[in-house]
Amino acid sequence: MQELKKSLGRQIQKIRKRQKLTQEKLAELIGIEVPSMSNIETGKYAPSIETLQKLSEVLDAKPWEFYYFDEISPDEMKQELIKALDENQKLLKIIYKFYKSIDV
Repeated sequence: MQELKKSLGRQIQKIRKRQKLTQEKLAELIGIEVPSMSNIETGKYAPSIETLQKLSEVLDAKPWEFYYFDEISPDEMKQELIKALDENQKLLKIIYKFYKSIDV
């Protein structure tokens, strides 16, 4: 879980820098304290769903972009997902709920 939080934090930081925002400005725009923003970007803490939604709006990014860690081809993604979904019905339900929650 810790590695996931670190990867998520790095991705948020990458998107923030792409938008030419400082941690201070982003924290202000989403309504959290600067140390909290720092803790998210370093992976010490994961953002809440509400914070993730605000980050998505302010950074003009889709929520899934925060979890796009590795460069992988669409065919490789499709094969991995199909295999994982075939093996795990709970995962299928989670992905379906996530899919329904985003604006595709």
